[in-house]
Amino acid sequence: MNRIFRFIDPYILLMLLTVGLSAIFPAHGASAKVADVAADAGIVFLFFLYGVRLSPQAAVSGIMQWRLQLAVLLCTFVIFPMLGTVLTKAVEGSLPQPLVTGLLFLCLMPSTVQSSIAFTSIARGNVPAALCAASASNILGVFISPLLAGWLLTTRGVVLSFDIFRDISLQLLAPFLIGQMLRPWIGGWVQAHRHVLGYTDRGSILLIIYVAFSKGVVDRVWSQVNAVDLVELIGVSAALLAVILIITRLIARRLMHLSIEDEIVLQFCGSKKALSSGLPMASILFSGPQLGLVVLPLMLFHQTQLIVCAVLAKRFAMRKAAD
Repeated sequence: MNRIFRFIDPYILLMLLTVGLSAIFPAHGASAKVADVAADAGIVFLFFLYGVRLSPQAAVSGIMQWRLQLAVLLCTFVIFPMLGTVLTKAVEGSLPQPLVTGLLFLCLMPSTVQSSIAFTSIARGNVPAALCAASASNILGVFISPLLAGWLLTTRGVVLSFDIFRDISLQLLAPFLIGQMLRPWIGGWVQAHRHVLGYTDRGSILLIIYVAFSKGVVDRVWSQVNAVDLVELIGVSAALLAVILIITRLIARRLMHLSIEDEIVLQFCGSKKALSSGLPMASILFSGPQLGLVVLPLMLFHQTQLIVCAVLAKRFAMRKAAD
């Protein structure tokens, strides 16, 4: 039991506590309006910090390994959306529609940064290439993910108006670009205070979760979901992760004949989805009471990928040490 808990991110436990808090004390009325404004401010702050932290030079420097970088982007923004499209058709009718939409939505998100690099390091992979791949995925994801959502989600009946893309530009793109422009002047200070700011941006995500799930509680959306739905959703998330890990491994070994260090990069950067980017984006795209259900698949997939990739990273590390 203790070995299992070692793989659970304590931050995930905080998220679960936040969900529980929203169920007992949901924000409604005037408090809901205040929470909405605070969540919007948190989204702006999050993407401003992303802009300051992500080095465009790191992504550019990875151009020497362009085949590996393209493979990661292909998995993230082409293969994953294709899997999501097939998957949602397969579970249509067996899961509530917001969960089905959430499954497709998670497949459109960029890769993670911190965990992809951390697991690559543990596995003794190509850390500089992982840094480039994860940075490039997140920089491009600010632009590509909303476009994919506008295309694929609209075909599923989700109405995305011009106002939504305006909000994405103002709340995501604008602060991200401002952060990039100010990076030469404040990047060092942000790096020096990364631990304090880390608590701040994680707190912003918790606030977004609280607002999202509060809306569902107030409007009784959660009555649509039962225990069987949750078990099925967990199984579908695990299956999706297993398929993408198999695909990335086949691409690395059979098609590209990568070294073990680069295979590790493709496995970890190409199979992950960023909760930190997905939650703010979802709060803009899905502003209604069903937001909590839409982001639930992403939250479950996030925890699943952390547990599975932690095990894989240790296995890669043992294998490397034995070579």
